[in-house]
This record gives sequence, C-alpha cells and structure tokens, in this order.
Amino acid sequence: MKHGSLTVVGTGFLVAGQVTPESLASMRAADKLFFLVAEPATRLWLENLLPAAEPLHEVFWEGRPRQEAYDEIVDRLLASVRQGKDVCAAFYGHPGVFVYSSHEAVRRARAEGFTACMLPGVSAEDCLFADLEVDPAAHGCQSFEATDFLIRGRPFDPHSALILWQIGTLGVTTFHLQELWNAGGLAILVEALCRTYPPAHPAIVYEATHYPVCDPLIQRTTITGIPDCQVNTHSTLWVPPIAKARFDVDRARQLGIPV
Repeated sequence: MKHGSLTVVGTGFLVAGQVTPESLASMRAADKLFFLVAEPATRLWLENLLPAAEPLHEVFWEGRPRQEAYDEIVDRLLASVRQGKDVCAAFYGHPGVFVYSSHEAVRRARAEGFTACMLPGVSAEDCLFADLEVDPAAHGCQSFEATDFLIRGRPFDPHSALILWQIGTLGVTTFHLQELWNAGGLAILVEALCRTYPPAHPAIVYEATHYPVCDPLIQRTTITGIPDCQVNTHSTLWVPPIAKARFDVDRARQLGIPV
C-alpha cells in the first residue's frame, strides 16, 4: 500500500457528546483533520482538539450545485492523502448516512492504492428512534430520501413505519442559505402520501438536537398538516403504520409459533 491513508468518522450530534472513542482517537492521530459540522460549537471543539483542522463548509455557497461542492470535498481529502498524510475527515451524524463525499473519497482512495476506512457514528435515525421512543423492529421500518421517494414512485408497505429524509429540500439540487428550500414540495409530498394514508393519519416532523441543553424538535401533526409545521433542511418525517399487517397463520405454524 502507498503511504497516506483516509479515515472517515462521524461526530454524531450534541457537540462532542456522541463522538465514539474510536473516532476521537482517529481524529487525534491524524496528520490532517478535515471536518464538516452543522453548528459552531462542534466546530470550536474540533479546532481546539487539533488547531490545524480545516473546515469544509466554505465549499457551499448560495446557488452552487451541491454535487459540485461534494466533489470538491472529495478532491481536497484525496489531495492530502496523495501527499502521504494520514487524513481524517469528520462529518456530523453518521459519516456514511447522506454523505456522498465520504463514500466516494473512500472508494477513490482505495482505487488509488491507499488505505481507507469508515467508522460508524450516531445518525439522525438513531436519535429519532430514541427521541420518539419507537422500535423499528415492532412493525418494520422503511426509509427513503424524500425526493427519491417521490420521483421514483417507491413502493412501500403502509403497515410498516415510514421515514422520509430531507423533506425540506424536495427537488432542489443547489445549495441555499434559507432554512426551507422548497415549501411547494411539501404540498406535492402530502398529495402523494394521501394516496395511501387518510388525510388525518398521524405524522411527526422531527429534528434531532445539536445541544444537550435543548430538546429535539418533535412536531406531532397529520399528513395534511405537514406543510404547516416548522420544516427545514434537517427535518425528517416519521409516519406510523396505518394498521397491523396480516398475520399468516399457516406460516406461523410452519415456524412452530403457537397460534
């Protein structure tokens, strides 16, 4: 293997409260630390941890295509790896959940003969299960990026829970400074969901908190009430099952389950 390596880690949420010991050790051991976080407190903590740490937020500006920004992040990470440095890249949440740059950087680094790996972190989904006190194993759980869910007509089972990510960025491929990128997209989402759920079916618009002293944003509403909620680019939609799934008595007996 060539000299130089890449380790991608997650900072979770709650400033440094959800950073794993494994990820912290990787950040401290790195020759170069890059980071992209969602709020200033984590940024200050990382800069104090390693003063030479380099933020990546400046690759985003009003109207810039997001894919272009993601590609620039990959190029920056690999440039340092090619210089023979042990590079660590820290992204908020889980580094492999809705982070194109992390996956692409690891793939390209390995293709060029460098050691590269990704370490797990605490994702927004992990926070959702804890904050909403729901168990994905109880009825099953389906998870889709909201735009993908709409434009590909994803089939789903309403007898399981439904998670839709990034409902505030529906159909938008460029970066913007405002909190909600497409208010009109919420009406389209409601229309699509009403083909399966009753208009008054319950739903929750959720946002994990970044600070230990603040509560998560949990807005309990209905399918038709989604556009009236406080929605931003970090908002996630949770839709509970419409009813229990059918119980297959014959299959249960085959499995030896008492019925």
